[in-house]
Amino acid sequence: MNEIPGPDGWVDGSIYGVEISPFQVFSDERGWLSELYRSDEMPASDMPEMGYLSSTKPGVARGPHEHEAQTDRFAFFHGAYHVVMWDARAGSPSFGRKTEMTVGVKNSVVVVIPPGVVHAYRNVGKEDAFVLNFPDRLYAGKEKKERVDEIRHEDEPDSPFQI
Repeated sequence: MNEIPGPDGWVDGSIYGVEISPFQVFSDERGWLSELYRSDEMPASDMPEMGYLSSTKPGVARGPHEHEAQTDRFAFFHGAYHVVMWDARAGSPSFGRKTEMTVGVKNSVVVVIPPGVVHAYRNVGKEDAFVLNFPDRLYAGKEKKERVDEIRHEDEPDSPFQI
């Protein structure tokens, strides 16, 4: 079994299964529109089960955390975020890699994060910033009666996942 690298032991690089695509915008005299996902462009198993909009205050981080079964589909289109992802999946072709990027209004992207990839983001701007997420699992399951699929690392003082 592979041992998870320490905070400084990660190798920068792409992570297997993570998809990063530009936030495509179609503009006209009325404003703009962006398609965030299309059922004809994704496997049925990745189809979102819910969607939400969240606001993050300046300097605040969300995560690091991971999901056992859930795939996240984040749309970073507003504000300024520093995003970090770590591949801690034993047996993954990119195990031990870390990806960092700055996204938001100046670099709008959709990021698909598969189960087992630890991820976090921090608002590095001066105003509240928004992000959309379209996960393929319901939070806390049907009628919110199931265990939440989330492994949280942010409160672990010696976590190998630091943002």
